[in-house]
Amino acid sequence: MALSDVKIRNAKQPDKKIKLFDGDGLFLLVTPQGGKYFRLKYRFEGKEKLLALGTYPEISLADARKRRDLARQQLAQSIDPGAVKKAQKQAATAEKETFEVIAREWHTAFTPTWTARHGATILSRLNHDLIPWLGSRPINEIKAPELLVAVRRAESRGALELAHRLRAIAGQVFRYAVATGRAERDPSGDLRGALPPPKVKHHAAITDPKNVAPFLRALDDYQGGFVVKCALRLAPMFFVRPGELRHAEWVEINLDEAVWNIPASKMKMKQAHIVPLCNQAIEILKGLREYTGAGRYVFPSVRTHSRPMSENTVNAALRHAGYDKDTMTGHGFRAMAMTILDEVLQVRPDYIEHQLAHAVRDPNGRAYNRTAHLVERRKMMQQWADYLDGLKAGAVVIPFKAAKE
Repeated sequence: MALSDVKIRNAKQPDKKIKLFDGDGLFLLVTPQGGKYFRLKYRFEGKEKLLALGTYPEISLADARKRRDLARQQLAQSIDPGAVKKAQKQAATAEKETFEVIAREWHTAFTPTWTARHGATILSRLNHDLIPWLGSRPINEIKAPELLVAVRRAESRGALELAHRLRAIAGQVFRYAVATGRAERDPSGDLRGALPPPKVKHHAAITDPKNVAPFLRALDDYQGGFVVKCALRLAPMFFVRPGELRHAEWVEINLDEAVWNIPASKMKMKQAHIVPLCNQAIEILKGLREYTGAGRYVFPSVRTHSRPMSENTVNAALRHAGYDKDTMTGHGFRAMAMTILDEVLQVRPDYIEHQLAHAVRDPNGRAYNRTAHLVERRKMMQQWADYLDGLKAGAVVIPFKAAKE
């Protein structure tokens, strides 16, 4: 039953701590000393956490429920209310709600949802490109022209792509300020079209089937370490991002069910992803498990099994195999698969986009979940692996489909 003020007032001092539950994680902790404390039990990133909401009667039941509802709204936005409270305490001595105070509070609140590298990159960009120009300004007073001046400093030194990223970061800070009641709107949206579009940089990739065949044979002939050779053989079959490949952990791979479950925390779009395992990949992984299965990472560093292989390992192996950075990169396996699956094997584009873990939306604008089209994607991944084997074996190369007129 839900709590009431009468029930709380009449709660007697117990012999040991007791909990009186209200709903949606809110409860009153009553101690033998007579203390009555509102607490909120919640889960964030798979972990159970506890948030202190105040002491009764200083905080009424109605106020405790409002604080609970605010915390649950933050959770719905993937914000840890505990981290927010901690950051707010740190900012309590600030005279004004400045951009710097809010930006650092936002960074603290979201750090648990990012990789360490991404969090460090965001903090560096805040410290070097936004806080020096906007940090002391009350966040609710910053308008679009002032923000544009700040991000254009990066553009003026030739870093146009960084300028766009800074606008996006500032937008996240402003939206956080709006969500926590410190700003009325996000002015970054007014800057759409104010910056020139960045030049798209394409990763070098081999996409012509007649060139893919000798490339795959060169990977099979690689004379380096066994772990790196396995990574080179699996990279074309998986076509995941290089960071996702090298951070693969054995606990994520289920050979019996033939799936690799990548958690959201490792994905660029922060959505969990499934890679169906073809028969060829399973055989390679079984052999590799005998070698690295006792450790955490599928592809550990050569120096220590407590860390994954270096981000340069695959690219260095490609150079060793005779392919320079202008011909093929670790990221190029994605372009190879995307191009040939579409133009040669003529697989449905949405299946390909899902397997690439791109931000595909359904007709209602919602993000597809990780299991969307899984049966079809599993067939596609096996078809792709069989096609690659055929190329290596010297099968007749299927030409690109004719261009539509």
